[in-house]
Amino acid sequence: MEFTYSNAGVDINKTDAIKGEISDFINTDNPRVLNGLGPFASLYDIKFDNIKQPVLVLKAEEPGSKQKLAVEYGYAESVCHDMINHLVNDIIVMGAMPLAVLDTIVCGEADADIVKSLIKGMSEACEANECTLVGGETSVQPGVVDKGTYILTSSVAGIVDRADIIDGSKISEGDIVLAVTSNGLHTNGYSLVRMLMDKMPGIIDEKVGEDSFIQAVMKPHLAYYKSVKELVAAKKLKGMAHITGGGIEGNLNRIIPDDLCAYVDLSKLEVPEIFKFIKARGGVSEAEMLRTFNCGVGLMLVVEPGIAGDVLEHVSKFYRCYEVGKIMAGSEKIGFENSVRF
Repeated sequence: MEFTYSNAGVDINKTDAIKGEISDFINTDNPRVLNGLGPFASLYDIKFDNIKQPVLVLKAEEPGSKQKLAVEYGYAESVCHDMINHLVNDIIVMGAMPLAVLDTIVCGEADADIVKSLIKGMSEACEANECTLVGGETSVQPGVVDKGTYILTSSVAGIVDRADIIDGSKISEGDIVLAVTSNGLHTNGYSLVRMLMDKMPGIIDEKVGEDSFIQAVMKPHLAYYKSVKELVAAKKLKGMAHITGGGIEGNLNRIIPDDLCAYVDLSKLEVPEIFKFIKARGGVSEAEMLRTFNCGVGLMLVVEPGIAGDVLEHVSKFYRCYEVGKIMAGSEKIGFENSVRF
């Protein structure tokens, strides 16, 4: 047999053809993007006349083991929205405006239709978040990654004026904690979900409300940028926490200053049916549910009591938003009251 790259599992002609087919999803009329697909790196103009001390806000993300289910059950394009929405949510909580995203796709063999679907999903998710997919990398690695497996990652660059960074440092006693709803698991807890599916194969077709189990767990991660960007611009938010792995406690505690505690009334949480289903069928404890899942809260906001009603009303134009707690003196940072109504 002739020793060629193609015989080793990497067909350069095929990958080049795929790049040509995805160019439509990368091309943009954004004047800040100074080049397109093809150069060694992407160029982005970051001059903003209204930002005096520009600070880049950078984040990398991947959709975890949800991506394995996505390819297996036909949600490849959808899981790209998960990844981009999660990525952008992580920088907007610091007051950043998302600018540009780079993606990486690692696979054992590049199926043109799947790769196009992935790029299309990422591009559309970026557009929905008012940022641009400017380029990335598709790496075919036979022998390293199994055929049919796609590993996704992405990185975002956002920008914020140094004076407008939101990091929780302005939070004070008496402030109000608001919860913004999730639509389900978002992108966390899927190793536990896959274990349930392995132990109970028929679970994927069981009904969870109006959805099947697989439909319920594959709903894409919500995007919160548009619901808070005007509040950020008006400087009405003292702190924001994106509730991902680690749950409410593991994420809200990142923004609570020392000597303060966010007391959260767990009985106020509005819990989607999928979490009740997982807890019941898996016999999962409340503590484990709270540590593993968002339990219905995708974003938490900390605001002054005098404007809490205005903030709640604004966010509620996009997603259900309600009061769940208050900032008080204390050394534990997070304090839970009552129990979740699973």
